[in-house]
Amino acid sequence: MKHCWILLLTIIFMGCNQTKKENSSDIENNNEVMPVEPDGGIGDGALSIVDLYIASIEKAHKKEEFLKHKAISFRINLSFGGKQRLDSKITMLTNSTKIRIDKKDGSKLIYTGEKAFLCPKDANEKGARFDMFTWTYFFGMPYKLSDPGTQWELGNNKSLDGMDHQTAKLTFEAGTGDAPDDWYIIYTDLQENTLKAAAYIVTYGSEGNTSKAEADPHAIYYKDFKIVDGIPFATHWEFFGWTEEKGLTDKLGEATITDITFLEEEGTIFETPDNAKEITL
Repeated sequence: MKHCWILLLTIIFMGCNQTKKENSSDIENNNEVMPVEPDGGIGDGALSIVDLYIASIEKAHKKEEFLKHKAISFRINLSFGGKQRLDSKITMLTNSTKIRIDKKDGSKLIYTGEKAFLCPKDANEKGARFDMFTWTYFFGMPYKLSDPGTQWELGNNKSLDGMDHQTAKLTFEAGTGDAPDDWYIIYTDLQENTLKAAAYIVTYGSEGNTSKAEADPHAIYYKDFKIVDGIPFATHWEFFGWTEEKGLTDKLGEATITDITFLEEEGTIFETPDNAKEITL
């Protein structure tokens, strides 16, 4: 009987040592193991499943490295229905708080973070707000997924070009921006975690009546990723109709993104030029 107790104590002692080794290994590899709470993150000290999902996208798009740069510029050539919609150079702070659009016709749109200006004063301001905020949002979307006021719900896998992609729905808290009723359904690559597409509605100006926008959702499909300073950017965008059942439907337009360049100093880029007038967005 004495020998049995000795054997039992030996087994327990060996088991405790093994547990300590496993715990030690987890601590040593802390940078590679992210604690996840399967209940959605009710407890303390761990990322919820949704937060982990968003973090994985931001990591894939090198958000931390992107935000280390002060500003970024790119050219966009955009067409819808076979007609050119925009041919411009866009410059924006990487945190999206300031924007400048230099159009092919010589006119300029500048957003200082508080006010918007059109130059020259007699330039056509039709569509100014849409041009100012829509294309910059689509360009910077991978870096804005965890902005204040964002709300997320994981969805099912959906097919995109015959391959399954994880989906998630983005909505906004009341009072977030000037169109909190907008929503997006994003598609991400299951292997690379990159943002590949986003269905969306545009409700600005609807005064709370979103039925028209929800009856005609669109989608942007990000293609032809290229690496600039270690960061992936989609250099070809395609726009489609979209339904919950079918996904992408008819192609509506496309955009080519070129000359992506980081800027380390803001300088005078966002200062109001002469012969400009303030406009309401």
